[in-house]
Amino acid sequence: MGRRWRDGCGELVVHGGEPSVRVPLEIAGSYRARTKGLLGRDSIDGAILLSPANSVHTFRMRMPIDVAYLDRRLRVIAVRTMRPGLLGMPRLRARHVVEAAAGMMGEWGVREGTRLEVVVRAE
Repeated sequence: MGRRWRDGCGELVVHGGEPSVRVPLEIAGSYRARTKGLLGRDSIDGAILLSPANSVHTFRMRMPIDVAYLDRRLRVIAVRTMRPGLLGMPRLRARHVVEAAAGMMGEWGVREGTRLEVVVRAE
């Protein structure tokens, strides 16, 4: 399951509720895109996937964010809310990270054990 995504757009599908929740998704698969992430933004419409990644920081961020750590099968290992200026602890089993505005993960039903799916938009 060593999936590698290219930078681009798509949808994050949150399975577990009926119906599944579909969220606009930015994909940051390159080193440059992962490094930039949400830095310098005041908001995000949907979420951003950082892959590969097992930790994040919120230095120089302008807003608090929700962070979901995912294993290689896109199952949520942990969800944390981080205010600006923090360094998150690396998660050993995490292979991907999803970031969104604070409070959104709860609204979408993302919690530990939730299965996610990434649908890449055709270019």
